[in-house]
Amino acid sequence: MLLLLHIENIAVIERADITFQPGFNALTGETGAGKSIVIDAMGAVLGQRVSRDLVRTGEQRASVSAMFSDVDSSLEVLQGQGIAPDEEGMLLLQRDIQADGKSVCRINGRPCTAAQLRQVGTALLNIHGQHDGQQLLDETQHIRYLDSFGKVDAPLHAYQEAYSVMRALGRDIERMQMDDAERSRRIDTLEREIEELERAELKEGEEERLLERRNLLRNGERFSAAMEGANYCLNGSENSDGAVSQVTEAENALSGVRQLGDVFSTLLHRLVEVRHELYDIAETVRDMKEQFDFSPAELDGIEGRLDEIYRLKKKYGATVADMLAYLERAHAELDEIQYADDTLLRLQKKYHAAGDVAKQAADRLTETRKQAAGDLQRRILAELRDLDMNKVRFEIVVEPKALEGDGQDQVRFLMSANVGEELRPIHKIASGGELARIMLGLKNVLAETDHVMTLVFDEVDTGVSGRAAQKVAEKMAAVSRRKQVLCVTHLPQLAAMADAHFLVEKGEEGGRTFTRITCLSRVQRRKELARITGGAQITDTLLRSAEEMLEDAEQFRARLH
Repeated sequence: MLLLLHIENIAVIERADITFQPGFNALTGETGAGKSIVIDAMGAVLGQRVSRDLVRTGEQRASVSAMFSDVDSSLEVLQGQGIAPDEEGMLLLQRDIQADGKSVCRINGRPCTAAQLRQVGTALLNIHGQHDGQQLLDETQHIRYLDSFGKVDAPLHAYQEAYSVMRALGRDIERMQMDDAERSRRIDTLEREIEELERAELKEGEEERLLERRNLLRNGERFSAAMEGANYCLNGSENSDGAVSQVTEAENALSGVRQLGDVFSTLLHRLVEVRHELYDIAETVRDMKEQFDFSPAELDGIEGRLDEIYRLKKKYGATVADMLAYLERAHAELDEIQYADDTLLRLQKKYHAAGDVAKQAADRLTETRKQAAGDLQRRILAELRDLDMNKVRFEIVVEPKALEGDGQDQVRFLMSANVGEELRPIHKIASGGELARIMLGLKNVLAETDHVMTLVFDEVDTGVSGRAAQKVAEKMAAVSRRKQVLCVTHLPQLAAMADAHFLVEKGEEGGRTFTRITCLSRVQRRKELARITGGAQITDTLLRSAEEMLEDAEQFRARLH
């Protein structure tokens, strides 16, 4: 769960440390006090895109740190990145944001990218924004919700592989279905390219050998002088001995005293080894000296061949190997075009066979989705009943469509808000409050199938009031017994139901606006609930009502255990 959130220089928050509790945590405050900034800070430390405007005016940097406890070390995303919580199961996410918009991310003190931070962060905490309900109006999102619930990864992957093969064959067929003039032009081009490459007689490694030889020829005088000098020193001349002869004489001198002790024997052995190595070096130098023959004509020939290779590289590939591969592909394409009719028939047979495989995989995927749709539909209806939407009918329809990247299914969520009304698309009939509750129910169901332990709800109760608000509060409390819940709310019912209640307040000091976040005591909670309920005028009646709400919430939470 999220144990601690440290915020520094984020918008109007100069510094804040929020210690969240297990269970249900509520954040309340006046509009504009900075509640959404807390959510923005959470998003930043989870690797979401940030703006330089997030940095507090006049400051050079902002930072957010999130400490998570009881982190499961077996999480796939952690193992994939080689990250592990400490011995106590703690994991620290950090992000520093510069005034120029650049940021630095860390996980347990180790630098990482924003993408890596996002992967880890989303496995630990999910943020459900106040506008998430609007996503239900987009029917293209419905299949994503269903797939997330149904865990269709295996059949979806199998289908996508089969579909990819079919589409690749389809593109090959389209490429082969050219008119006669286009075919003739392509044949001429390929034949010219093949002739040019074959005439060049390219060989792998040739360019490297030519460059080495050219370098040697360009430095012929230096080479000859070096070999001559080395040969003189090693082999000597008619008038003087070289190093080989002198070492041989030293060896002969020591051989006469080797019986006098191990030290002489050892020295003699080392000297023999030196003589052998020197002899080999001297022979090599002499051979290189004698074999080197500088030829201007050879240099010109090498330069010309390298120029030809360079010209071909500009047309056919960066290396000789690339050009040879291009030649092979050109041959294959030419054969395909010249025998296009036969090739086309062969490709069409493969395409139909691949289409059959893709259709079978799509059918299996459809069956999985239909089964998941039934389960999800029942789960959402149960959630809606808990949220005081007993008369709502909800149905998930899986309809056929042409094969596409995500299968052959069009998924639509239908509902009827009132008795006697037919099922219709959600976007045509659902109110804001209904959308909020349906989305809450959907999020709760999806949350049960993943490993995320902390759920954040940012004013998802918009458009909800009265009895419905109480039901939403009770649902939040129930969810918080399985997962940690953080909720930004304006509803007293939700705030009263929380295990921990935080007040977000805006103030002024030294000519600057600041935001303070406080964990409220029981007495303070009563006052804040009275404010939420009645506004600026807090009466005894409102305080008594707030106390009743707190007592009722405590009794409800006690029944959940």
